[in-house]
Amino acid sequence: MINQETIQKILDATQIVDVIGEFVSLRRRGANYVACCPFHDEKTPSFSVSPSKGIFKCFGCGKGGDAVHFIMEHEHLSYPEALKWLAAKYHIDVVEKEETAEEIASRMKSESMMLVNEFAAKYFAKTLLDTPEGRAVGLSYFREKRRLREDTIRLFGLGYSPAKRDSFAKEAIANGYKPEFLTATGLCIEKENGGGLYDRFFERVIFPIHSLSGRVIAFGGRTLKADKTIAKYVNSPESEIYLKRRSLYGIYFAKGEISKKDKCLLVEGYLDVISMHQAGITNVVASSGTSLTTEQIRLIRRFTSNITILYDGDSAGIKASLRGIDLVLEEGMNVKIVLIPDGDDPDSFSMKHTREEVEEFISGHEQDFIDFKASLLLEEAGDDPRKRAGLINNISTSIAVIPDAIARSLYAERCAAMFGIEPDLVFERVRTLREEKKARESTKAQSPAMSRTVQETKADESRHEGRKEETYGEDGLINDRFFAPCEKEIAYYLVKFGDEKLKFPPGSVEYDPENPDYTVTVAEYIKNSMSEDGLEMRNRLYSEIYDEYFRNAPVYGKEIISYFLHHPNENIAEETLDYVYDRHVITIKEFADTVPDETATLSETVPKLMCIYKSKVVDAMLREITEEIASAQKENDREKIEGLTGKFMRISGLKNYYSKLLKRLTI
Repeated sequence: MINQETIQKILDATQIVDVIGEFVSLRRRGANYVACCPFHDEKTPSFSVSPSKGIFKCFGCGKGGDAVHFIMEHEHLSYPEALKWLAAKYHIDVVEKEETAEEIASRMKSESMMLVNEFAAKYFAKTLLDTPEGRAVGLSYFREKRRLREDTIRLFGLGYSPAKRDSFAKEAIANGYKPEFLTATGLCIEKENGGGLYDRFFERVIFPIHSLSGRVIAFGGRTLKADKTIAKYVNSPESEIYLKRRSLYGIYFAKGEISKKDKCLLVEGYLDVISMHQAGITNVVASSGTSLTTEQIRLIRRFTSNITILYDGDSAGIKASLRGIDLVLEEGMNVKIVLIPDGDDPDSFSMKHTREEVEEFISGHEQDFIDFKASLLLEEAGDDPRKRAGLINNISTSIAVIPDAIARSLYAERCAAMFGIEPDLVFERVRTLREEKKARESTKAQSPAMSRTVQETKADESRHEGRKEETYGEDGLINDRFFAPCEKEIAYYLVKFGDEKLKFPPGSVEYDPENPDYTVTVAEYIKNSMSEDGLEMRNRLYSEIYDEYFRNAPVYGKEIISYFLHHPNENIAEETLDYVYDRHVITIKEFADTVPDETATLSETVPKLMCIYKSKVVDAMLREITEEIASAQKENDREKIEGLTGKFMRISGLKNYYSKLLKRLTI
């Protein structure tokens, strides 16, 4: 973790025009600078940079923020990574928390493994291009059989490992790389009885696998022999630097275009990615022949919410891959499916057609998951009622995992219309499936020792059962009903919409005519609103969520919801699960269509929420003072009564202020 003093040094040194000017050609226009936006295609500049405010804003796609946010968005880095990028630019030493001996050893081992992989990647590429064996075997395969151009081969770092079984091992050791790191990366395997090392990838063409930041973390090796006793592909084993479930082939080369086009094309193999990239379609990644994982989906979600999965038309594994569709839906993403014509895969199809033809085919043949599942399974179901019921249940299972209630409702109606059944039957089935899933997760998560939050809350509730007012624990935090509903709402908007921008329209309470374009994030607004009156969250659970958010949001960014959903405190995880699921359950399409997106009304709801919360705080203060006045009257303490009465009048004025403000906000 970077310490706060270093962060401040970085922010103080950063000049936003200087930073953005490295990536965009800026032209001065008055006090600001303008350019065509780097985040979406446009011909007329709508991207503005304000040196005085230290912010950028695109009035086309809506992206905006400071220099750190620009680097995060443009280079697809986390907040700490973006800070380190800026620190390097301005020659600032990054001071982080002190590492333990174990952490230092682990970091040094990982870095050594990375360096070994980088050496190996250069060795394999050089062998392919600069040796007789590499050119005759590997390069001829890529050029003649796969029809890859040399610029494509160089871009992806394709290579060749010689037939001699210890060629790479000897070269690496001769260059000073230690055997322990050669075996840790899986590049070499130790011979039995300590007889030295031999190469894992000998006599194979090589596909380096890159991390999100472009470093080589693993390799895939393909044999060119027809011998069926030899594995077609050999891959690096998992290690400290390579976890297959978290890696996507081609993500480093595709991330910019995925973000720009707001769509990711997902294919199966290395050559599918490479050939489509050569054809000019570069928003493509591959799961590298493995089943799609939740971690891979979340990696894609950093750049887009839209995935189109390309399946081979004659692939026998399509049905087995259907689980991947449900995983995508469960992560709240939009998924489309395209079947490549029989006899082709994305590699061969892109070689036979122009970029325009491939893009036109994809856009013209995308199916949503209901149409895809129905077309895939309806033929074998035929008119058999049981099989058709099974198909409806299959589709309902997919609908049930969708986090957004309105989307679930609309898909349920689609399913019902497709099969000619009552929508209520599908709604009920989806509801049942969700309840069963929630019950399973609750049972799985249940542990004998309840967390401190729930233990103390339940103990207080049992001791004060029947009381309608707030109850206080030893730490002074309120446990039950008075503040909890409002603070739950604050936690909800913070966790779910913290990085959304608020822009206040003319005539609203928050509108500033001197700065009409002023925007602030939901999180900043809530924090400012709390701190300006010295307020703190009073309910234990929501106080913890509030504090955790501001501690961790700079690190996790848009993944903060995932952080809370996987929180070690089960009660925080369960609470935030409610923020993601079933906020509003709407089952009638006519009503669903009239419900505005919550993000569209944030500039109204968040200020109103904070006003209501402050009004509740004032109510609590008035009640407390009233009790103190009553106590002073019993003691006949006139001086105390006079002081408390004056305090009561001043706070009553605040109550009137918030009441009037709430009327304005409601109007």
